[in-house]
Amino acid sequence: VQLVASGGRVVQPGGSLRLSCAASGFTFGSYYMSWVRHAPGKGLEWVSDINSGGGNTYYVDSVKGRFTISRDNAKNTLYLQMNSLKPEDTALYYCARDQSWGRGEYDYWGQGTQVTVSS
Repeated sequence: VQLVASGGRVVQPGGSLRLSCAASGFTFGSYYMSWVRHAPGKGLEWVSDINSGGGNTYYVDSVKGRFTISRDNAKNTLYLQMNSLKPEDTALYYCARDQSWGRGEYDYWGQGTQVTVSS
């Protein structure tokens, strides 16, 4: 199993980014997937979930209306579209495979991609 996250960079407040997570080594379309972030000086924070088929999505309150999680099961890829970025969104963003159908039990993690929101 391999998860490779990409797309992070430095962006100004109010800007947008799209993160990607390329999955391999398992049947991607059979699993819930999540984005989790780790901000400097803080603990891990769950950001968003998407169910296996992509029809159901869930978000932490702080990103609702700004972030959109999606997936392309044909391409084995998970996405996070991030709009109206704020400095408090600065973090290392991880994609993770949820083995528990949305209960937050992650068994595989990507390496993380750094998002920095700064003017």
